Amino acid sequence: MLNKLLVEQVRQRLEASGLPLVVELWNGQQVGSDAFASVRVRLHQLSSLRAMADPSLGALARAYVEGSLDLEGDIRDILALGDRLCNAGDCTPKTGSDGWKWWRHTRTRDRRNIQYHYDVSNDFYGLWLDGRRVYSCAYFRTPDMSLDAAQEAKLDHICRKLVLQPDERFLDIGCGWGGLLLHAAERYGVHATGITLSEDQHAWVRRQIETRGLEGRVEVRRMDYRDVPEREGYDKIASVGMFEHVGRGNLGAYFDTIASLLKPGGLVLNHGITTAEPEASGLGSGIAEFIEDYVFPGGELVHASDVLRAAAKSGLECLDAENLRRHYGTTLWHWVTRLEQHADEAQRLIGEQKYRIWRIYMAGSAYAFDHGWMELWQVLAGKGIDGSQPNYPFRRDYIYRDA
Repeated sequence: MLNKLLVEQVRQRLEASGLPLVVELWNGQQVGSDAFASVRVRLHQLSSLRAMADPSLGALARAYVEGSLDLEGDIRDILALGDRLCNAGDCTPKTGSDGWKWWRHTRTRDRRNIQYHYDVSNDFYGLWLDGRRVYSCAYFRTPDMSLDAAQEAKLDHICRKLVLQPDERFLDIGCGWGGLLLHAAERYGVHATGITLSEDQHAWVRRQIETRGLEGRVEVRRMDYRDVPEREGYDKIASVGMFEHVGRGNLGAYFDTIASLLKPGGLVLNHGITTAEPEASGLGSGIAEFIEDYVFPGGELVHASDVLRAAAKSGLECLDAENLRRHYGTTLWHWVTRLEQHADEAQRLIGEQKYRIWRIYMAGSAYAFDHGWMELWQVLAGKGIDGSQPNYPFRRDYIYRDA
């Protein structure tokens, strides 16, 4: 009886939505018509039927990752139909305080969370990232740029914003696989230090430093940003794609640490994902909970205004802010396409469940950026000299000169 009621709920939902979607049950029963369907959902157990009867994006993603349902069709169509099926177009970020999460961001927990996400397999990330393995939003000077070209443009965009000069000391917080670190040293002649909590990334960057003959100019440490010892030791600092792991309750300590590491007159660029609405505590429709459980444990998003406020309280003057939301959507679709092209190899390296996690997470994130549910902000700030201005050009056109 329960199955029949749930099947009828699914049928009514599909008929009311008019979506080109077919649902197939484990017994062969089918809901919806094949005539115009662009997506097929195959249900394998009762729990997946419940998820379809009263769907949320998070619940459907969980069912897909756990293998209780399969999704067939173009991933863009799947996300668009899922949005409409769940009435998720109004799943604006949930409001409310995230302050209770502060206790989770200890050094031990942060290290474990970073390793969960990044120490999956260097070869796996190499399947779908660009040649430099840059795992953050690219910068598309034109929409038709290749991913490799757009990532190089992003690295250069950051270096230009920071006005990097030869022999300056540059710190990259959360350096990933070293793309920015190596680019800044080779193209701009800085002395570069990168820090990461990931064992895989640390080992990879060390090999790159040796291979490129950059010993003595580039250093990588496996270290928490709170433990970097050189007070006022750096002319320029970048934090790219790491900020999301800091936590709302730690924003003050994060920017206090950066301010203490920056020389007077120095510049810092903070590049990170933010919510689209002030006071948000995560995306609705069960998305935030799915990401917490399967993708980024301990990750928290704040609004761009929180970034500006926290930086200012730490004595950093915000000089420039740029929203690269559309660029991140484009970046993610490149990643999803490349991942799907290497699906068999990816599953061999990390298993089917983790492949499904990355596929649905990145496609869902691309859809979220495309539809303005999340944003990506680069905020440039500086530390004044004796209460005066940081060393920042009078006009911002220096960023684009000869680009």
